[in-house]
Amino acid sequence: MTDQIQRFILDNTNVRGEITRLEQAYAEVLKRHEYPAAINRQLGELLAAVALLTDTVKLDGTLSLEVRGSAGVSLLMAESNPGGELRAIARVAEGVALPGSDATFRDLIGDGQIVITLDPKEGRRYQGVVAIEHASLAECLEAYFTQSEQLPTRLWLAADGVHAGGLLLQRLPDESLNQDDDAWERAAHLASTLSADELTSLEAATLLTRLFHEESVRVFDPKALRFGCSCSRARIAGALSSLGADELRDILAEQGAVETQCHFCHTRFHFTPVEVEALIDDPEGGSPTLH
Repeated sequence: MTDQIQRFILDNTNVRGEITRLEQAYAEVLKRHEYPAAINRQLGELLAAVALLTDTVKLDGTLSLEVRGSAGVSLLMAESNPGGELRAIARVAEGVALPGSDATFRDLIGDGQIVITLDPKEGRRYQGVVAIEHASLAECLEAYFTQSEQLPTRLWLAADGVHAGGLLLQRLPDESLNQDDDAWERAAHLASTLSADELTSLEAATLLTRLFHEESVRVFDPKALRFGCSCSRARIAGALSSLGADELRDILAEQGAVETQCHFCHTRFHFTPVEVEALIDDPEGGSPTLH
């Protein structure tokens, strides 16, 4: 199984971690778009990051990461849900020349912010915002945990256009778990020896053995990950109804129907004039003509 996330803890310490590696889900995202190589790499890192964060916060809901930039790439976005489904997209500013294939995260994004949205099935929606003040996505997310969660967290992300990988380490606040005062510093130092190639090419078990062969590591059952899109005809209908009657009728007058496409998976949705009028009459989408 190439697409999965693996949770682990270092026994007798308050250090926990997650490792993820993606191949098929990553490929499914990239094949739906034609992005430059540098954007493909950043989308891979974003997919790995959103998988790690979803499992870390143990969210029964949707988690999204939106990177909003001021440079050539105005948006990078990735989203996960409780079923282990991932999706991602990039938006490139019109008329802006992108840097070359070796461009860094900061080269592509410039100044801006990262918006982290947690949308649980039950309970209140939460958003956290962190300014882009570091060279890499991993460093920016580490800053978020330091500022907002006040949990020491280290993150390593890598992608090469074919594979994406990520490792997250976190020191839990419960010191009663810890029987080794040096465990956090030692674990972070060992993880810092990882190369990008190791992170994208090695299975979780191999990676853990290579990093922590002198530690007592307890691993849990891996969780499968895959590409998946949450778009649906009902959701698209709801978005269309928000445009208002005048705009929808203008589109009908010009095009004869309403055609739209999911930006993530490219699924096309067609609404006939009768269906559009039903949306206008019933914005909640309860009309039997919408099927």
